[in-house]
Amino acid sequence: MAKLFERVVVEPLLRLMRTGATPERLAWSLALGVVVGVNPLIGSTTVAVLALAALFRLNLVASQVGNHAMYPVELALFPVFLKLGSVVFGTEKPPVEGHHLLAAVRHHPWDTTRALWSWEWHALVVWSVCAVVVLPALAFGLRPALRSMMRKAELQAA
Repeated sequence: MAKLFERVVVEPLLRLMRTGATPERLAWSLALGVVVGVNPLIGSTTVAVLALAALFRLNLVASQVGNHAMYPVELALFPVFLKLGSVVFGTEKPPVEGHHLLAAVRHHPWDTTRALWSWEWHALVVWSVCAVVVLPALAFGLRPALRSMMRKAELQAA
């Protein structure tokens, strides 16, 4: 697992630093990728991260590294955001178990589609509020680690 993390996350970041990317910009790029990468609108993260990174002139590669590293976490947090959204907005609890959802789709397709959209919308609102807090905290938290990585890489190169 450590080798995979090094190959998929650390090495691309070191290559970016060698080409002139600063730890500060990489921290914001990674944080954006991580935060957008866990949004509850499954299948939207790659395009959303690309658009936002381009808009804020962040590093596209680093933002995608953060985004793709979060895919398993996105799947794990999806039902959490759905449940939190239903709690915050006081709506009916979503049937996050697969067999309940399939049964609802079979018996009441239109009502289930409307309910799913409502749960998804509420989950996105909850995620957005969390993102506003987590993104800067994560960016500032990543800075020291990235600076340290850069210093170690410079020492190894010397």
